[in-house]
Amino acid sequence: MVAAGLKAARRAWCLYDVGNSAFATTVMAALFPPFFRNLAQAAGFEPTQATSLWGYVTAGSLLVLALSAPLLGALADARARRKLFLGCFAGVGVLATAAFFFIGAADWVLAAGLFVVANFGFGASIIFYESLLPALAAGRDMDRLSTRAYGWGYAGGGLLLVLNLVMVTRPEAFGLTGTGQAVRVAFLTVALWWGAFSVPVLRRVPEPPAALDGDGRAGPAQAFRRLARTFGQIRRFRQLTLFLVAYWIYNDGIGTIVKMATAYGSEIGIGMTHLMGALVLTQAVGVPCAFLFGRLAGRVGPKRAIVWALAVYCLISVGGFFLQNAWHFYLLAGLVGTVQGGAQALSRSVFGSMVPARRSAEFFGFYSASGKLAGVAGPLVFSVVGQVSGTSRVGIVALIIFFVAGGWLLTRVDLQAGIRQAERENTSS
Repeated sequence: MVAAGLKAARRAWCLYDVGNSAFATTVMAALFPPFFRNLAQAAGFEPTQATSLWGYVTAGSLLVLALSAPLLGALADARARRKLFLGCFAGVGVLATAAFFFIGAADWVLAAGLFVVANFGFGASIIFYESLLPALAAGRDMDRLSTRAYGWGYAGGGLLLVLNLVMVTRPEAFGLTGTGQAVRVAFLTVALWWGAFSVPVLRRVPEPPAALDGDGRAGPAQAFRRLARTFGQIRRFRQLTLFLVAYWIYNDGIGTIVKMATAYGSEIGIGMTHLMGALVLTQAVGVPCAFLFGRLAGRVGPKRAIVWALAVYCLISVGGFFLQNAWHFYLLAGLVGTVQGGAQALSRSVFGSMVPARRSAEFFGFYSASGKLAGVAGPLVFSVVGQVSGTSRVGIVALIIFFVAGGWLLTRVDLQAGIRQAERENTSS
């Protein structure tokens, strides 16, 4: 690939982050949690029960994805159809998100089902999206490209979130009858945005070659065999496995804060305008900080930069316990923005640097599965602790254990040894 073509492919790859970030911000983080809580309360659930119910729905959706991710990755590698799978699952997510418009006033069961489908499409598409990264960059370039995509995603997701905020706070200016209709129309804008920004990656990024079996064949049967073989072989990659366990733990805490923040804020009594406004602040702060984390990783190393981010998350969890009003929520949202994109982008590039290139989708399937399966535990801990204690304040503090344990394990990872092992695997394949 010539330099100009590679540059265009990298831009196209980053643009998918712009598209899917709309789902992560407007739907997953901002609008759907309080929307779902209102549906649950309209159906007769108490406020804390409604928050816990959202946690259980979130955990269930992640469990479905976690159980599917390794097989999806293996199949994509075997058939060299990463982009096809990306497009198909993104399409599923887009259509399910558009269907949110038709959810009834107290129909929390339909809402839960559609969210599970949409979140599955979102998460599955990211497996194949991330598996394209090793073909586009290596080494420090991978760190920079990964953080650039997160920065673009923050900017794009934040831009649509601002539009949705104006739509929800001033529905009459858009010819809408009220806030309820505005929220549903906002879901439609996410579907359109996500779909539109899926096109460049499908058109511009080249498909990496299939990882064939020894007999040169590729197909579903080979995918199953390769998946079974990977379960045995992944233990050979000691540093990669150790990193996966660390990521499994600390990303659980990060994901739980993202998914439960507005539901928790709504339970405390913070209005929709302030909840969305705080998330706009997260996006605005996150854009420059994602790029700064890329530079920070160049100075202190990506592993240490992630550990610093986890220390900030510990402060956020403690601050969440004392949350009382809107400005507290804005403060915590700003702190999240300083570290969220950087921690996740550097985690992705650290993992990618230790992955054998020709089996990237299969290994990224494990990466996604570890994150999503871990993501089941966080919302469950938050919800169960909240129900038992009668308040979600205790649940938010309980998340500290994920950051402390995950950060400690991360310090045990020998990144250079993991990179050298991946390089040996590439040379011998």
